[in-house]
This record gives sequence, structure tokens and C-alpha cells, in this order.
Amino acid sequence: MSHRNVSEISWSGWGDPEHKTALSPELLSLVQGALQIKHPGKTAPALEALTLSPSALPDAGLESLRSAVGNEHVLLDDEARIRHLRGKSTPDLLKLRSGDTTDSPDAVVVPGSNDEVAAVLAVCAEQRVAVVPFGGGTSVVGGLTPERGAFAGVIALDLTRLDQLVSLDTVSRTATLEPGLRGPEAEALLAAQGYTLGHFPQSFEYATIGGFAAARSSGQASAGYGRFDERVVGLRIATPSGTVSLATAPKSAAGPDLRQLFLGSEGAFGVITAVTVEVSPTPAVKLYEGWRFPSFDEGQAALRTLIQDGPVPTVLRLSDEMESALNLARPDSIGGEGATGGCLSIVGYEGTAENVDARQAAASEVLRALGGVPEPEAGPAWEAGRYSAPYLRDALLDAGALVETLETTTFWSGIPALYEAVREALVEALGAQGTPPLVLCHVSHVYRSGASLYFTVACAQSDNPLAQWQKAKTAANDAILAAGGSITHHHGIGVDHKAWYEQQIGEVGIAALRAVKRELDPGGIMNPGVLL
Repeated sequence: MSHRNVSEISWSGWGDPEHKTALSPELLSLVQGALQIKHPGKTAPALEALTLSPSALPDAGLESLRSAVGNEHVLLDDEARIRHLRGKSTPDLLKLRSGDTTDSPDAVVVPGSNDEVAAVLAVCAEQRVAVVPFGGGTSVVGGLTPERGAFAGVIALDLTRLDQLVSLDTVSRTATLEPGLRGPEAEALLAAQGYTLGHFPQSFEYATIGGFAAARSSGQASAGYGRFDERVVGLRIATPSGTVSLATAPKSAAGPDLRQLFLGSEGAFGVITAVTVEVSPTPAVKLYEGWRFPSFDEGQAALRTLIQDGPVPTVLRLSDEMESALNLARPDSIGGEGATGGCLSIVGYEGTAENVDARQAAASEVLRALGGVPEPEAGPAWEAGRYSAPYLRDALLDAGALVETLETTTFWSGIPALYEAVREALVEALGAQGTPPLVLCHVSHVYRSGASLYFTVACAQSDNPLAQWQKAKTAANDAILAAGGSITHHHGIGVDHKAWYEQQIGEVGIAALRAVKRELDPGGIMNPGVLL
């Protein structure tokens, strides 16, 4: 349905269907033995074999939507509806593999401007139709699974047509971008004028500018460029109560910063229709290398020293012993040769040649002094495969493994306890179901005061893998809060984290956000059940 020459994301898995990964016989045998897999997993049926309920949209609402955006931009066909069904979490994919289409939208509406978004919201408010803003469809926390409730219908509001670089201010080094731009498209538009966002999450190839903002995304080069929300200096949001424009200045003392209210709001308050973000000159040099440390604790100490005292690399991440042993930092060579014990850190530098040389030399002195041993070839291997892991997840599901990720964050002093608590919770919850797991972890993002932990979990699928994972996820979420961590660092709240988010910010905090939603979205049509 895209009007651009870009590949559509797979409807039943991750990424470009042409890049679908198959496990080698050797790796398949290794996985089956390590996880005690007894049977393969279900694979997705053919798209045309899936059945959908007829669209529930009232005729009056349908005609009004066509008037708002044009007849050709209101899609009712089964394929369009299936392609806008849920996100890309493992539970989302397991439901599709079982043929479950119960959450499919009644229509896909594709507006082409802020005014058209506003018109769609007006129609939906009048007709009691729920609206799910849809960017790249890469949510892994149920962010595209609204509560249908008593609404007359549900539409997916696809922002594909809002795909422009609106302006570039080379003096202030800011760019205003529309929300439907995918990561690579935004980078190409900026690169043509010598700039970069520097924002490269694992979902980069398919996630969008609007999604980056709505979910408080964090990219793999966050040590150097910062999180996406830290770079946002302006927003325009269409809400059922009207349009909000927030782009006066980068910083201000004019009351609370309302930009922070919409960043991370996941479509619950309105639709982000423009984002003004700080940009950086395209780096002349990119250099990535590996450093191996004797233990996870020693590696963390090295990362903390660099981020607190400098020099600060652009990329800074660290795998624990198990993840390092399996080469998960090199997704294209998992299970292969090269792991020599200890913990592998990926350290990267981007900038001018002079700047990169100086930072690398100074950082290398620090890393060596703290027990690091250089492993130069690991950096390019990580770079080559850094977007590959989700493809591997799909192949492991086919093989009968249950594979999922979760992440959290806390202050440096709390990292050791948080790491142990989450690992123990996952091992106990899955072991009790007769499916002992492998639990891998890496430090994915670092800050002066803390860091995030990103866990990958793999075990054999039970007869009911959805229920199996839900028990493990619940145990892990409980452990995160009990250990003083945040329920999420960059994946967002969606539906999956909602109950724990309420615990984290408390009754008064939730009441305040609900008051905001009532004001901006009186009918509650915006992504109902997500976030709040």
C-alpha cells in the first residue's frame, strides 16, 4: 500500500521477507539440544488463508472518512487490515501463527496532512470509532492492540503519506520531519544535505520518526547522540480537542515542558504529525571495535568510567558471559567460532578523523587500565549484523524455541541486584514449566547515573507458548519493580506493561495522566487501553 519504493515489512514476522533467515543444520542441532526442543513451532498460514470478521464501521462513518482523506486512502481489504494487525512481539507473532486475527482493524485510513489527521479524528470522535496511530508497526509491547470495548469500530491510522523533510535549519542544526518517515528514509534525506539523526535502534529499518517520539526510542549510538526524546525540540500533535504546536525554543522556563507529555505517550493523547529534532553533521569516520573483559562486573565498571569521566564513545555496550559465549553481539555468526570467554563490549566512535583518533586513543588507555583486551574484528562484525537479530528470532520460533526480549533500567548502584533478580525470575518461572531457559543480557545504553539492561530469553516452546511466556513475563516484571528498576527503558508501555506502569508512577500519577487524556481526548478514542 506504500506509495514509495520501499519494501513492506513482513506481515507474519520481522523485516524484509526476502531476508528471511533459516538456521543452518549445525545451529539447529545446537539449539534443539541446548533447549531440549521436542517439536517444531507453528509457522504462519498463508495470508489468504486467514479469515477476518466483516468491517464493523458504520456506513456514515465510512463515508465521512472517505470525504476526509479520499476514497483511495480508506482501505477495507483483508490484506491491508492484516498488515496493520498488532506489532512484532513474540506473542503477537504466535497469535498470527495460530491464525488469530481478532484484533484486526475495521479499516486502514491513510491521511496526507495534519489537517486530514484532524478531520479523521473529528469523524471518529463523532462516530465513536477508536483510532490506533500506525507508523512502522514495530511495537513489541502491545502498543497496537487497543481495547475495542463499546466502540463502533477501530481504525488503523497509517501515517505513511506524511513522509516529508519539512525544513532543515543549518544554523540551529534542527530538522522538522513528518512522522511517517522510516529511519532509513529520514537518514537519506538528511544525508543529502550533510546531516544525520544518529538514531539507529534495532528497529531502524522499519520504525518511523513518529514512533521514535511516541515511544521514547533509544538508538544503538545513544552514548554519543543521546536518546531520541533528548534530541526533540519541537512537536505538532493533532488531538480530538485540537492541534497542539510546541516548537518555540529548545529550552524554556515557561511552565512544565509539554513536549515531555507527548513524548512516550504512544498515541493515547493524539497523533504526532511533525517532529523537530536536533541533527548532527554526517560523520566523516565511523570506527567500531570490541573489547573483552574478564567479567560482567569489570566490564560495567569500564563503561561507567568512560560515560562518567570520559572520553565518551559514540557506541558503548556490553554483553554478559552467556551472551558473549554465544556470540550474540555478532548476530551473523551466532554459535560460531570466536568467543574466548569473558564479556564482549562493543565500542564505537563517529566524527571527524581527528576527533575519532583522539577519543579512541584516550578511551583505549582507560579500557586497558581497567582490564580490557582489544578485539578489533568484533566491531565490524557487530556493525554488519546489528539489525539481524529479529530475523533470527523468527527462525528460532519455526524451530520450536520460544524467544523474546525485555529491558529495564536503573542507577549504576542498582544494576547488579536488578540483573540477578530478573535472571532468577525468568529461570524459575520457565524452569517450573519444564522448559529451562537460556537467559542472556547486555548493557545496551549508558548514562552518567545509570544504564539499561536488555535481556534475551530462549527456551523450548510448551504446548501453550503464549501462556508460557506470560507467566515468565509477569515474574520478570514483578522482579524489576521489586529490585527498583523501571518497567521499560525504550520499548514503551503498550498493553503489556500497563499494570506495572501504574505501580511505578502511583495512583496520583496515573490520575494526572487520565485527567490529561480526558481533556485532549474526551471520547477516549485514542489508542484505548494502551498506556492507561
